Amino acid sequence: MYKYKLLTIAAALGTSALLFPGCTRQADEKPLDTKFKVTDTLLNSLLIDTVKEAGSLSEITLTGSIAPDENKMAKIYPMVSGVTEDVHILLGDIVSKGQTLATMRSMEVAGFSKDMISSDADLRNTKRILQSTQDMYKSGLASGKDLEQAKSDYEKALAEHNRASSVMSINHSTNRGYVIKAPISGYIVEKNITNNMQIRADNSQSLFTIADLSSVYILVNIYESDITSVKTGYPVKITTLAYPGKVFTGHIDKVYNMIDPDMKVMRARVKIENPGNLLKPQMFANVVVSAKSDQDLPVINTRAIVLDNDRNYVIVRDGKAKVHIQPITISKRFEDRAYISAGLKPGDQIIASRQLFLYESLKK
Repeated sequence: MYKYKLLTIAAALGTSALLFPGCTRQADEKPLDTKFKVTDTLLNSLLIDTVKEAGSLSEITLTGSIAPDENKMAKIYPMVSGVTEDVHILLGDIVSKGQTLATMRSMEVAGFSKDMISSDADLRNTKRILQSTQDMYKSGLASGKDLEQAKSDYEKALAEHNRASSVMSINHSTNRGYVIKAPISGYIVEKNITNNMQIRADNSQSLFTIADLSSVYILVNIYESDITSVKTGYPVKITTLAYPGKVFTGHIDKVYNMIDPDMKVMRARVKIENPGNLLKPQMFANVVVSAKSDQDLPVINTRAIVLDNDRNYVIVRDGKAKVHIQPITISKRFEDRAYISAGLKPGDQIIASRQLFLYESLKK
């Protein structure tokens, strides 16, 4: 009986060992470490940016447009009334100084020619009388009064001749009529004249406007938030859609201290040389102004920033294979650069690729 009980207990223990084999092993094993770790291999595959010192200069990107140099422009107004003809110059044409732009049939010019011919005849006649009177005065055949009268008549004729000559020099004319000539060389940037147009001398609209484009202005639009950051003398870099690979440089030479009521911007002016007349009036321009700043802030590329719940973060590398999430405060942004007022210092290394994946893995 006793032997039978021992066999029953042994069988029961054996059955328990078979039914629960994992209990003993599970008690001996340690818990698995599921925390995310950055390996050397992963870190070496990532793009690393170094936080830079921005210095005392920051760049502001503004827009602008090309405009002719107002000191190198000539507006041509009608000096006489008449009817236009032979207008072959078109908007945008290049003209040379003295080149004929158009001609006009004008009664006034005919009167100017008549005055010139009459003054020439009077001048020759009074000069001959003066010479004759001087000879007679020396011979005692003419009085002093006669000589003074001859001199007076000659001086009046000379004055009238000079007036008529000045009128004719201003109002160029040929046998074809009144001639409109270019006073300077440059581009035709405005044209308000066609063939067979009736022109009045009191017309307030110019017939042509010519601009010398060897130097041009860039009129820069400054928004209210940037007014205090743009001042005379600041260097600028200008690019255009027409020449994307070419950079024009200059300095702000004037700031117009008033707000445009339509555009709601303040204007600044940059004067630059224009070799080859590459820049044309009304072209659009991007203007990067190097502005002085009161703060020396670290600067990073915006590609490294992670935005989460309206807060900005970066992943900072703080060892051979160690990284951590770092909250940052952005002072200002310009294109692909962010200036950091808190959270980073120059020389810090930050992850600039797959940073969103690292952020989500590290914050768990």
